[in-house]
Amino acid sequence: MDDATHASATPAASDPSVLARGLVKRYGDLVAVDGIDLEAHPGTCLGVLGPNGAGKTTTIEMLEGIRAPDEGEVSILGRRWHRHARSIRARIGVQLQETQLEDKLSVRETLRLYRSFYKNGRTVDEVIAMIGLEDKHDAWVVKLSGGQKQRLTLGCALVNRPAVLFLDEPTTGLDPQARRRVWDIVEAFKQDGGTVILTTHYMEEADRLSDQLVIFDRGRIIARGTPASLIESLGVQSIVSVRGEALDQAAETRLRALPGVRGLRRDGGAVVLEVDDTRQVIAGLFELDLAIEDLHTHRPTLDDVFMALTGRELRDD
Repeated sequence: MDDATHASATPAASDPSVLARGLVKRYGDLVAVDGIDLEAHPGTCLGVLGPNGAGKTTTIEMLEGIRAPDEGEVSILGRRWHRHARSIRARIGVQLQETQLEDKLSVRETLRLYRSFYKNGRTVDEVIAMIGLEDKHDAWVVKLSGGQKQRLTLGCALVNRPAVLFLDEPTTGLDPQARRRVWDIVEAFKQDGGTVILTTHYMEEADRLSDQLVIFDRGRIIARGTPASLIESLGVQSIVSVRGEALDQAAETRLRALPGVRGLRRDGGAVVLEVDDTRQVIAGLFELDLAIEDLHTHRPTLDDVFMALTGRELRDD
């Protein structure tokens, strides 16, 4: 079946918009992606987390058709890149982490340029309203703030009315207000039946936007599920972080032996305890008389899940 014939075919609503099975990518002796399976459905966001070098960017590039897998298959809206590349590109939107737009074009001119690449799509005015740049429609790109430029690049990814939207760190460097404006746009896209593939280092962003999450490490997916189910999988009531000059290895042994402590790790100068009885552990801390200088507790988060699974912070190289 050629592009023209397949372009009219529409997958069933229950079918995944994005499907990958057994993806492998090698660079010489390095296996960057080692047998990845994933899928995302209409009206949902799949969040992709992992430290730098974990293989998530290479995987996303294979989904986007930028790189060909050495093994495995990718299906976008029921179509395969090697047979239906043109029709797939007409139905996806991609926002890269950094996009170089022409400084001396206006917002409207930029969107008109991107809109000209597609046979079908939204009007320029519709996109400007979606991204909230009505008062900047005649402003040059070079005059826009960082948040406004980021919204414009998101608008460029939306001009063709895509069914699948790939977002790579869409809110990096944005202030909280600008970040939430981008979140609103993404949530509206989902509500309209679109599928989002999101890579991010912001745990709050992953928690808010993602219906499902996959966590990458060393070329493989090491965990998957909803944000709530991943946090629940830790099986602990809270996280207790303590600091003090005297918290040496002997002190760690005493802390680990406290009733209610399920796990212990170092995080910089702090000792982090995973606990299933917060009151009992805090009471035990003071009974140990360890000259604790600082103590914090919080409910488990996605950051804690990531550290428990990989032993590394999300931004580690």
